[in-house]
Amino acid sequence: MNELKIIECPRDAMQGMETFIPTELKANYINSILKCGFDTVDFGSFVSPKAIPQMRDTGDLLNKLELNAKTKLLAIVANERGAQDACNFEQIDYLGFPFSISEEFQQRNTNSSISESLSRVEVIQNLAVKNNKETVVYLSMGFGNPYGEEWNSEIVIQWCETLYNKFGVKIQALSDTIGVSTPDTVSYLFEELVPTLKEVEFGAHLHTRIENAKSLVSSAFEAGCRRFDGAIKGFGGCPLSGDSLTGNMPTEIMLEWFEENNILLPIDKSAFNDSMNVSSSVFTYVQHV
Repeated sequence: MNELKIIECPRDAMQGMETFIPTELKANYINSILKCGFDTVDFGSFVSPKAIPQMRDTGDLLNKLELNAKTKLLAIVANERGAQDACNFEQIDYLGFPFSISEEFQQRNTNSSISESLSRVEVIQNLAVKNNKETVVYLSMGFGNPYGEEWNSEIVIQWCETLYNKFGVKIQALSDTIGVSTPDTVSYLFEELVPTLKEVEFGAHLHTRIENAKSLVSSAFEAGCRRFDGAIKGFGGCPLSGDSLTGNMPTEIMLEWFEENNILLPIDKSAFNDSMNVSSSVFTYVQHV
């Protein structure tokens, strides 16, 4: 898995916003992102509108997107019904499922136990295969646990092995849900996982403070990770972190690190700058409504 992939996540950036962002404004933003050359765009989710009201227009949004052959689309699903809804759209390439290695967070996030979530992984994986899509499983709480439950790197590794060996999940993103990862933990996990599960594409979905971003990207890349999630300007993240400065990995900082280290990416800089500008209009709208 040597190909470097950057996944832009406007869905993660927008989903927690209380003010509903009009579908046209979302479409304008995501269409600007689609011109940048990212491998994948995490654009929306098929989940209960009661749980995530911001994403209730994902189906309508999809029909307004200007797709191209370079960039694939990923939608988050939380159960069989969501996966079936997503599979109705040929344009969607990936079904993303948040699987937590914390029992407490799994209940909070998807209203299910870990055992029930494993059953959902199986169903979603079968639907993905049947509908010519791929499953991406996000291992939430992959770098720490705030609930007092047991957590260590070996537990994370065991879950990764289970997801591949039992369910055949070939894309797994380690998720720093609460922004507690360190360069050491990031290095250790990817150094252990990448050579052990050679058929799996491991990704880094890191929530972080801005000043820690480059050290985490560096640690993941040097340890063999070649799939990185980010969100322009670091919008979004998880409110459970308890730290208002902890957001998504800022895509512009991540791209800056790759450029500084002479690692070439197929990103159109002009288009990316346009997306940065459009993002301001999206999130300014939220602040002023």
